[in-house]
Amino acid sequence: MLSNKSQLCVEQLCAEGCQSVRLYIRRLEQGDDIPQTSELKPEEKQQVLIELKAIMAVYDK
Repeated sequence: MLSNKSQLCVEQLCAEGCQSVRLYIRRLEQGDDIPQTSELKPEEKQQVLIELKAIMAVYDK
């Protein structure tokens, strides 16, 4: 279950479109920080990454 902060972050990132989300996924996988996750705890950032991957899996089929 995502925290409220993590859920809000996912919604903000997804609003930017698929290409942006794919870039964010790559950056988060590399351990880079992105402005939208800068205030999240490491475990929340991991939750965001997992959720973004799950969402994008629907589009990448």
